[in-house]
Amino acid sequence: MIYARLGQSVFEDRSFFEKKKTTVRIWYTDDALTPYLQSRAVAYSESSKKVRIEPVLVSGLEYLENINKASLEDDNYPDLFIITNDSLEKAYLAGLALEIDNGAAYLNPEVFPSAAINSVTYKDKLIAYPFYFETSSLVYNKTYLDEMARENIAAEIDKADGEAAQEQADESSDSASTSESTAAVEEASEAEISQQQIDQYVNASLPRSIADILKFSLSYNVPDGVDAIFKWDVTDIFYNYFFVGNYMNVGGEAGDDVNQIDIYNTDTISCMKIYQLLNQFFAIDADDIDYNKVTDDFINGKIVFTVATTDILAKIQAAQASGDCKYEFAVAEIPALSQKFSTRTMSVTQCIVVNGYSEHPSEANSFAKYLLNDNSGDIYTLGGKVAAHNGVNYGDANLDTFVKVYSNSVPMPKTIETSNLWMQLEIAFTDIWNGGDCNSILKAVSENIMTQVTGDAYTEETLPDPDDGSITEGLTEESD
Repeated sequence: MIYARLGQSVFEDRSFFEKKKTTVRIWYTDDALTPYLQSRAVAYSESSKKVRIEPVLVSGLEYLENINKASLEDDNYPDLFIITNDSLEKAYLAGLALEIDNGAAYLNPEVFPSAAINSVTYKDKLIAYPFYFETSSLVYNKTYLDEMARENIAAEIDKADGEAAQEQADESSDSASTSESTAAVEEASEAEISQQQIDQYVNASLPRSIADILKFSLSYNVPDGVDAIFKWDVTDIFYNYFFVGNYMNVGGEAGDDVNQIDIYNTDTISCMKIYQLLNQFFAIDADDIDYNKVTDDFINGKIVFTVATTDILAKIQAAQASGDCKYEFAVAEIPALSQKFSTRTMSVTQCIVVNGYSEHPSEANSFAKYLLNDNSGDIYTLGGKVAAHNGVNYGDANLDTFVKVYSNSVPMPKTIETSNLWMQLEIAFTDIWNGGDCNSILKAVSENIMTQVTGDAYTEETLPDPDDGSITEGLTEESD
């Protein structure tokens, strides 16, 4: 009642009998985090004799600008704030990001994946804590694949039993013994197929490449209600970047070096040719598709395979809980493009930054580490987020798969000069999907970015077009 009367936050410790604690404020923009941050703040404040934590939800509009303004003019500025890794260079150059305390020792590669460490690295300095991430991977309708596996296993058993029965019949001229052996075979073939057998079959048959998905689409007995074997949002670079992610270099592994930019090369051209070829098999209208529509159709059983981010798992659980979804789903790693070309997804990491203007950097570092040391899984159950470190107990194999995919992902670059690359790539991917020339389109993207980086008009030397035959091997209907 006193707190309410005074209009004070419940996180403010104003005990009459204890020495006033130091307040450490953490700003964030995603309301989904509120339950988690509040629970962690209360737990930390109760356990600490000297520090209380105050989470503050703020607008994401002009977020860094407002942090900077508050730090210079306001007593209630944040000691910590959560921001995407691609904004770290801007934050650091504005004096808003301190190197983290004992960073090299704390960000142990056995605990933090390379993508997490790279996401907070700037000019060989560790300037934030990797908090949680988003990335994309392959998601499939497990119910459909289980049914396919059951049918195929049963057919294999029937075939094997039929051959065994025939062998016994050939070896015996005694009609009675032949009849007995045939009855035994029929009884064995009707035995229940275990879920373990089905899971093993499905895992063995999961696509290891896009070519495998094409082969699957040509042989799959499509259930009623299925509109597409493989469908994803071809207009959003976050779900497309895996096509070129292993061969396009924008700023090096840490995304912080403008001297390491390689967008236009033979491999990226080849990968985009494969991307364009898929429009012949999976006729997706780029003008009539978006991620929400794809995920809705997928959850409703209209699509067998898609590319999605971690948010799809919560959507599936909500649909199942309401009775609107009768299917089970699972996550697999993004397949390669072909035997020759591999894939690598993009990721964005939300980071905890210690404000360079904070008067309590030690206390701020301690609370950041407290959040990152949480392996309970509450960050997902309370906040719907997946932590950017290993060892978290989610109790969900699908989340574990996303963590594995993230570990090898490409973090979004931090360099300010390349900040509009993703918009340019989205336009380029759409043009290529609709039949544009892969070579000239990628060349134009590279020239635009390099012009921004160098400050002068930049012209790439035109590369010869790769041979289509070798690129598309295994990706045509005639391929075995």
